[in-house]
Amino acid sequence: MTEKTTGASYAAAGVDIEAGDRAVELMKEWVKKTQRPEVLGGLGGFAGLFDASALKRYERPLLASATDGVGTKVDVARRLGVYDTIGHDLVAMVMDDIVVCGAEPLFMTDYICVGKVHPERVAAIVKGIAEGCVLAGCALVGGETAEHPGLLGPDDFDVAGAGTGVVEYDRLLGADRIRTGDAVIAMASSGLHSNGYSLVRHVLLDQAGMALEQHVDELGRTLGEELLEPTKIYSLDCMALTRTAEVHAYSHITGGGLAANLARVIPDHLHATVDRSTWTPGAIFDLVGRTGRVEQLELEKTLNMGVGMMAVVPQESVDVALTALADRGVDAWVAGEILDRGDHTEGATLTGSYVS
Repeated sequence: MTEKTTGASYAAAGVDIEAGDRAVELMKEWVKKTQRPEVLGGLGGFAGLFDASALKRYERPLLASATDGVGTKVDVARRLGVYDTIGHDLVAMVMDDIVVCGAEPLFMTDYICVGKVHPERVAAIVKGIAEGCVLAGCALVGGETAEHPGLLGPDDFDVAGAGTGVVEYDRLLGADRIRTGDAVIAMASSGLHSNGYSLVRHVLLDQAGMALEQHVDELGRTLGEELLEPTKIYSLDCMALTRTAEVHAYSHITGGGLAANLARVIPDHLHATVDRSTWTPGAIFDLVGRTGRVEQLELEKTLNMGVGMMAVVPQESVDVALTALADRGVDAWVAGEILDRGDHTEGATLTGSYVS
């Protein structure tokens, strides 16, 4: 009798196609909630389709694109087993970069890489992405879930995404519009957002040995709840502000900190000063700095210090802008101004001291 042998298979190598199909079925209802009229077809095609005839209303449409991930914040989600908020962070990182130039977010795609497909876990991640897309006003037109056994552990995962927006050429925002005397308006962050987590995890978890489940009085909740607070999505707020008031530029405060990101939109002959005394950073920033003995300048180079987005507007638009943001529930204030460059070698600097 000939002995029956079993050859190698994809499943034996660790890839579960059926689990992947199950994940797609579970995520369909969430993706459907993000649909815009311009989206054609449903989930499952090889490419997402967006009806570009919608752009005919533009005289000279410019497409804006961005791509990003969430960084090591995913490790906090993995440790806590909470997967339905990390998608908000992904959408914010991508779409709030796009809205900076004045573009309307249109659609995005996601990429989820896992060591092992757990359908409910993948669906929870996509649920968060879909909810974030609704908050940003864009459609989730597709994505990819990849299973990488042997490369990632069974519970390991990472997320990334890419987005597209559109802006009329003559309404493009940026350095060319900024003038001496303009005001810099700060919009409050919801916490750490999705930047600097390598430093935060090193200080609080590795050095101090704090537990994510530990209640921290000064935070008013557990450390894990604070660290997983979703990144605020400003896209619709910025679009509404641009329609209401004259805006010259936006700056999304992400990796690199407040001054460095603001400097990216300041022309070479001008300089932005931001007064620290106009706000009090949240307790998490003090906790990281104090616990790790992190110098203030190092914190400011790494974390947003309580400001997630900045707008540069002419002085005559300040009151209208602040009212418009307040009406949308955005905590905002005048934090600085635009001056001639003078002897400054950098595009933006922080002055004064934070309010305790």
